[in-house]
Amino acid sequence: MKLKGIFSVAVAATLSSMTFAETIRVASWLPPTNPMNEVVIPAWGKAISDATGGRINVEIVYGLGHPKTMWNLVEDGIVDASYSYHGYAPGRFELPQVVEQPGLGANAEAASYALWTTYEKFFSNSHEFDGLKLLALFTHGPGQIHSNFPVNSIDDLKDKKIRIGGGVQSVIAEKLHVTAVGAPAPKVYEMMQQSVIDGAFLPTVEQKVLRLSEVTKYLTIFPDGLYMGSFSMFMNPETFSSFSQADQDIINKMSGEKLSVMAGVAWDASDASGIDAAINSGVKVTMLSDNSDLVTQFNERLKDVSDVWVKEADKHGYKGKDILKYLRDTAHQYAAKHGE
Repeated sequence: MKLKGIFSVAVAATLSSMTFAETIRVASWLPPTNPMNEVVIPAWGKAISDATGGRINVEIVYGLGHPKTMWNLVEDGIVDASYSYHGYAPGRFELPQVVEQPGLGANAEAASYALWTTYEKFFSNSHEFDGLKLLALFTHGPGQIHSNFPVNSIDDLKDKKIRIGGGVQSVIAEKLHVTAVGAPAPKVYEMMQQSVIDGAFLPTVEQKVLRLSEVTKYLTIFPDGLYMGSFSMFMNPETFSSFSQADQDIINKMSGEKLSVMAGVAWDASDASGIDAAINSGVKVTMLSDNSDLVTQFNERLKDVSDVWVKEADKHGYKGKDILKYLRDTAHQYAAKHGE
């Protein structure tokens, strides 16, 4: 009995001195080869794990449903964190779409920095992310046209069935007189393969990650793209508050502007691999110049697309036009500072 008592005390002392790792489970709806899963979330997780001495680890969880449900999964505590595209939740996340408007003229890194900075400055009290701990705001690379038909004129798009992801793409589709088909990005391969759609608006990386190089014949690349796509990454507030104050501080330090910019950098880097995949698969890649007739046509047709967002922001009591200018100026200043 005496030995047993000594053994019990020893075990208790050992257990009390051990550090048990906690895991942040992050739901992902994109393929493992997407930059979010291949680069961003692992790098964020490693930074947190290293800074906490292994007390907190990050795990990616796949197959939990449509991207529009990610916010609900996190709110309900089914997973600890996730990310998603704002266009999949129409009416809920309107303000971050300031960055999606045509004419930004910046890459995803600069756009992501500008989006986080702008949202923090103007929209942090908007209540759009009530029930969630906002971790980052970022964009993918410039949206381009992936199609099974050549785009030599703006009229070539008329009545074509084009997959869109919501957000500003809905306005662009209307301006271009295409037949818009809403669907999450991972469905595009199947839809193109089965001729359900004639094309899609997506960044070039998807020629590789979604394997669109296998089902598209043409990739038309505009110098600044047609639009940017905005995302958020978020955590369950109860999960966040369950960590010690020191660990909460570490998560905050590794998130926010730092995580937003890191995501933008990863999306930019991945776009080049998409172009390579297209060329290697025999896709006809057309890289347009700023002064090409086609770019002029599109710029003219899409010049007032941002008016829709500005009016929405104004309706909510914000100075939409001024905020849009601030975001663009911030993106250009960041780009100039970082030599982009």
